[in-house]
Order: sequence, then structure tokens, then C-alpha cells
Amino acid sequence: MKRIGLFCGGFSSEFDISLKSAQTIRTHFPAHAECVLIIVTKNDWEVQLENSTTPFNLNKGTYHINGEEKQLDAGLVYTHGDPGENGKIQAYLDMIGIPCINSGVLASALSFDKWYCNQFLKGFGYKVASSVLMTNPNQFEEQVLIDQLGLPLFVKPADSGSSYGISKVKAPSDLAPALKLAFREGKRVVLEAFLDGIEVTCGVYRGKNGIVALPLTEIVSDTEFFDFDAKYNGKSQEITPARISPELALNVQETAKNIYDLLSLKAIARIDFMIVNNEAFIIEVNTTPGFSPASIVPQMLAAAQISISDFWNEIIQVELN
Repeated sequence: MKRIGLFCGGFSSEFDISLKSAQTIRTHFPAHAECVLIIVTKNDWEVQLENSTTPFNLNKGTYHINGEEKQLDAGLVYTHGDPGENGKIQAYLDMIGIPCINSGVLASALSFDKWYCNQFLKGFGYKVASSVLMTNPNQFEEQVLIDQLGLPLFVKPADSGSSYGISKVKAPSDLAPALKLAFREGKRVVLEAFLDGIEVTCGVYRGKNGIVALPLTEIVSDTEFFDFDAKYNGKSQEITPARISPELALNVQETAKNIYDLLSLKAIARIDFMIVNNEAFIIEVNTTPGFSPASIVPQMLAAAQISISDFWNEIIQVELN
């Protein structure tokens, strides 16, 4: 029986969401593998036991129970944001010789950065929104940005996996507060032109017969956009399958599969799109998409009639083969 460390928590604003995702995965973990929950904080990393915790040895990738040292056989990283979604835990596991089930260092780091990922994909011909990267809030005059991108526009941290710090700017007076908010969450901020269309998202994973695209989910937010409240507090409609033509849905799924392959992703990823005039524009790529009971990927699995246990069983078998 393989002993797999499930790393969760992390340093971002979505610490609690990561714990919920990890708990769902752990509850449905395949019976042939042992799931070891490792909670990551800035102060220490601890293994969650039945009624207590024990320190995780970062030098060796081990922990102790009743005086016996236990060694991990593999890791599954499920922190949302720093230090897992950006590839740091994957790099650590690589250095101490523990294989990782999900996307590796380069794929995670590239996908995590909203600016670099979209510019990379743009270079391969994929459609993305017009955008500007900022490294400080006074880098450009506000009117120059508005003239270039128009209104409304989105302001979001480029280097944060969190749903925090994102604003939809509809008036010039809203831009400075939006930049201030975004720079609280990240050191680099991307401004994107508004895309008026249908928002859909596609879960993708590598199965035993190749790359699989799950049914698309259409997102209709009760808020201005798909923010934290829409994602986690029920202020959105998540409709699976999406209400688009079968031909367009298949096209988006094929695009998602091609991006998954191009970025060398592993395990589950979720790729978000905005459909404008029947063309799919990429919003972002998520290498550790939410997996709490309220999250989108479990809804996609239900629509595809795939149990969560069977899903993770196939991923673990494929990625550790």
C-alpha cells in the first residue's frame, strides 16, 4: 500500500478552502493507498493523525507514529496558492526524491502566473484578453490604461492563486482603489480588457486511455464576476453541462485538452474560458482547482457519472505508473 502525503493549507488567503478540498479528497481516497494529511503553515508542517498531530520532517519527508518512522511514497499537493499551486512544494518533493502526482514545478509555476501563462499560450495562437502587466501601482497613468483597455476592465494579482484582490473597474475613479487592493495580494498585477460573453470552465485530467475533458460548467455569477463570494458562498449558478451547442462544447474541450498537453500538466486541472462570438478566450489555468463539496470539479464528475473515488484511483494509478 503506497503512503501518499496530501499537502494542504498553505500561505494564501484560501487556507481554509484548501483544507476543505483536501478533506473531500481524503474522504474518497482509494482503498489501495494510504492518505497522510499534511497541513502546511508558515510556522511548521504537521501530519494530521486521528486525534492529534505529529511534526513532518522536511529534511527526510518522514514523520513518526509511536516511535516508528514513516516514509512517504508520493505527494499530492493541494494548497490553493503559495507554496503549492506555484510549484514550490513540488520542487521540495523533487529535491528529496519523492514523486509528485500532480503538475510539476515548471507547469505549476507557469500556470500559476496569470500574466506569463496567458502570454505563453498567446504565443501558440490561443486567444486571450488584451492586458497590461504592472509591477507598481504608479507605473502607468490611469488614463493611458483606460485608453488602452477600455472600461470596464479587470484588475487582478498576477502571482496569486487566490480569489482575493480581484476587481471589476467600471469607472475611472475605481481604478486606484482596485490597484491598491490587488497589490496587497501580489507583487505583480495584471489589468485585462473586459470580455463580454459566456463563462465556462473545463476540468481535464490524464486517464488510462489518454487526456480526458469533463463536461463543461457554465458560470453565471450573481456578483459582478466569479469572485470569492460567487465561488464559495453560493452567489453563482454553476450549470453542468454548459448551455452551449454540442459542437462548441466539443471545441472548447479539445482546446482545454491541447492546453493541458502543451503545459505538461498532470492529474486534474481546470481551465477557464470566456466564449465571445463562438470563440473561446482563455481566462486562466488552475492546477489545483477547488475540490470541496461546493466546488465545480466534483459537479463535473457527477455529470460524467464518475465517482470521486474512481477518479482519484485512476489518477494515482496513471501518474505513479
